[in-house]
Amino acid sequence: MRSIDIHAHLTPQCFWRATEKGTHWHGITRDRDAEGHDRALVSGRPQLLPPRARWTPEERLADMDSLGVEMHVVSPYVGFYNYHLDAKIAAATSQETNDEIASMVRAWPKRFAGLGGLPMQDVKAAIGELERCMGKLGFKGVEINDHINGKTLEEPEFRPFWKAAEETGALVFFHQGGETLVSPRSKKYHLPNSIGNLVDRAVTFATLVHGGVMDQFPKLRIVLGHGGGYTCYGIGRMDRGWQVRAEAREKLPKPPSAYLNRFYYDCIVYTESALRFLIDSVGIDRVVFGTDWPYDMALDWPVSWVLAMESLSQEEKEKILWKNLAGLLNL
Repeated sequence: MRSIDIHAHLTPQCFWRATEKGTHWHGITRDRDAEGHDRALVSGRPQLLPPRARWTPEERLADMDSLGVEMHVVSPYVGFYNYHLDAKIAAATSQETNDEIASMVRAWPKRFAGLGGLPMQDVKAAIGELERCMGKLGFKGVEINDHINGKTLEEPEFRPFWKAAEETGALVFFHQGGETLVSPRSKKYHLPNSIGNLVDRAVTFATLVHGGVMDQFPKLRIVLGHGGGYTCYGIGRMDRGWQVRAEAREKLPKPPSAYLNRFYYDCIVYTESALRFLIDSVGIDRVVFGTDWPYDMALDWPVSWVLAMESLSQEEKEKILWKNLAGLLNL
């Protein structure tokens, strides 16, 4: 069975090499926590890096083989979005990471495809790197956060970015990086990730829809990581808000639920019942395979997990594992 993974990250080897002897990579350093685990220090903020994040492409390929994953659509490590840093630093780290992903794609074109990172705090620079990714580097799209330093992506300043994404045909993959909306309330119990991640994705869906982005740019191709978060579960409430509140209808001619099938959603929802609900909500053609490699929240045996589901037909399994992405990304 073929399998194409849209949700597989890279912590670039250029970072590991640059920080090997206590030096820095564009100001980003590395240390270890009390248990000896590697951490990246971005503006002093420690970010834990799992052992597999250090693996070479060859080691990565061996792990893919063991998991039954044919292809990674490689995206940058989200801890290196660097939107809060000077835009020149974010541009430099994005470019070096993107160049490394491009080298992987050139060396193993049947095993890797690319999603680039962008310095989104500078929209003009982000568009320039987007165009380089889609042109010179031959990528399939880009990966961005749910917000840019607190600003959601329907704001007017980001409209040129969406125009460029539509014109270049770039797929845009949303994945949280750093703090989520849950973080100010509680940083305990891994809640900023386990719950905050899902909250942020639902807000991304809602703001792009209510803010008119999806109507203004009808050819956009967007993947919402982690099953779109709470979007499908909460869509009835969004529709009710649209029905009864004028501010929810201001820029929206149709209820939010009418836009569910304008997005794609990866399958990382952890239970069969949740995946079945996602498929029934958005349609099987809109669900794609993702694993969150190489992080601890990744599915342990992702291909086997999908194949073992009794509530999915064989055709549904094939569409999730490879057919939908093969068509979407012309693979």
